[in-house]
Amino acid sequence: MNTTPLPKQFALDISHSPQASLENYLPGKDLALISVLQTIERSWNKPTSAGADNPLNQRWIYWWGPEGSGRTHLLNAIGNAAKRNGLTHIPLTPAEPASWVRLEDNINAISQSSSPTAITVDDVDQLDDRLMGSLFRILNTVQASKAIHIFMAGKTAPANLKLREDLRTRLGWGLVFQTQLLDDDEKIQALGAAAKARGLVLSPDVLPWLLSRLYRDMPSLMALIDALDAYSLETKRAVTLPLVRELLQPK
Repeated sequence: MNTTPLPKQFALDISHSPQASLENYLPGKDLALISVLQTIERSWNKPTSAGADNPLNQRWIYWWGPEGSGRTHLLNAIGNAAKRNGLTHIPLTPAEPASWVRLEDNINAISQSSSPTAITVDDVDQLDDRLMGSLFRILNTVQASKAIHIFMAGKTAPANLKLREDLRTRLGWGLVFQTQLLDDDEKIQALGAAAKARGLVLSPDVLPWLLSRLYRDMPSLMALIDALDAYSLETKRAVTLPLVRELLQPK
């Protein structure tokens, strides 16, 4: 099995790629989580949706799973859904500590607003001591407010996270789900749907070949679909095995 990074020539213009959404996520065994997220998104579609109408009921959602199980896609999907419905979306990651400072500076005003705010937190398992304290304070504010919807993701269940004990406990107070890796048939279904969303027609033997010969994790496979889409447009050729092999040749 090849688990090396995608070749450098895959860094193509993929600005035409569809945005992450709940609709273009293949749930596999994650039906319960998707159902909850869809319920929340529907509540945002209501003209009367406000802080008092929070399906999370002053709680939060944390999901966990291995790389390639869709954790970040779902965070991006719910963030995009929030923005489409006129909510403020605040994404937080360990790589951008300044965003946490700005949120804490404004969180009291946000918690008292009549309009909901959606916060997404990725890579919870990678928080340093300072950001652990920040997330703990943010969750305390969320618990006292119906105006904030917070969604978090990490690699392991709350009890196994190498975080402060009080933060691990607090994470477990919310709704907790595990995201599952797709099996090969589900991967082919998901990749086929991604290709269709891009208007890309694949030769029937392309996806099975990719799974048997090349990448098996979904982020790399989705990046490959984007690269094939761009390369097909550039060369004005259909996506067949010869085109795939040509793209994969070292440059």
